[in-house]
Amino acid sequence: MTVRVGLIGAGGVGARHARVLASFDDVELVGIADPAPDAATALAGDLDVAVRGVEELLGAGLDGVWLCVPPFAHGELERRVVAAGLPFFVEKPIAADLVVAESVAALVAEAGLPTATGYHWRHMDTVTAAREALAGSTARLVHARWWGTTPPPAWWSDSSRSGGQLVEQATHVLDLVRLLAGEVTEVVGGSAASTRDGRDVPDATAAVLRMESGAVGSVSTSCVLPVLTAAGLDVVADDLVVSLTETSLSVRSRTVDRRSEPTVDARDAVDRAFVDVLAGRPAAAGLVDVAEALGTHRLAWALAESTRTGAVVRVAP
Repeated sequence: MTVRVGLIGAGGVGARHARVLASFDDVELVGIADPAPDAATALAGDLDVAVRGVEELLGAGLDGVWLCVPPFAHGELERRVVAAGLPFFVEKPIAADLVVAESVAALVAEAGLPTATGYHWRHMDTVTAAREALAGSTARLVHARWWGTTPPPAWWSDSSRSGGQLVEQATHVLDLVRLLAGEVTEVVGGSAASTRDGRDVPDATAAVLRMESGAVGSVSTSCVLPVLTAAGLDVVADDLVVSLTETSLSVRSRTVDRRSEPTVDARDAVDRAFVDVLAGRPAAAGLVDVAEALGTHRLAWALAESTRTGAVVRVAP
């Protein structure tokens, strides 16, 4: 079976997904749409596919569509895709704010469409190994961090368009907090104001987490460094600490000191997983649909609100 897909959003992330999809023998990339015609034309030319308008693409007999647009561009686009009855893959975060994310999730739930999101870390075999190492243990402490740089797109520096660093970048590690240590019930934090002209995203944030299990945790972010310096999390359980990044896993206890690296290309695997769903095959264990992604978005949004206001914020269940 050949799976016919379209892609909306020809920026850096969209281009990566387009090239992965075009590399699959069982996928036909039918067309690419983007409000920036130069970006769409350049990417489509590289891959020898058509440039199409959004409505033309949605009506081209697709099995599914990839939405690789900036956070502020979500909402109306998903409504058009759902109205067309098309399953869709959407890059994280699923919106720049909580209202749009909730409305999109409600639309998808009502329509009953298959969806997937860009939480590719869940497809790493090291994440599976981390879950296995923690199985049967009770998490007591978790610390997540994302210490990096300010991405170049102008929209990223405007928190109303990007959601800020917690929503747009640190969402990957927040997703793993939920996966490895359980749900967060409330957060409280603070922020260091931006020192860069034209950027209202804080230079740094820090917050304390209270977990449903009774565990506690912390999250810290910064966007003032020249390169990504730290992105990952540590989970402390009884007689055990698990440390995970995108490139490494460490499991340490009284009897174990094991280090490993992922052998799965998770950025390819996340696309492969949704293609398999569109082809009628079972969903991979790591696949995160819109409903599950909403849980992570709610956590990120609560953290963004708490670090902005300094108030205790309950995470929507």
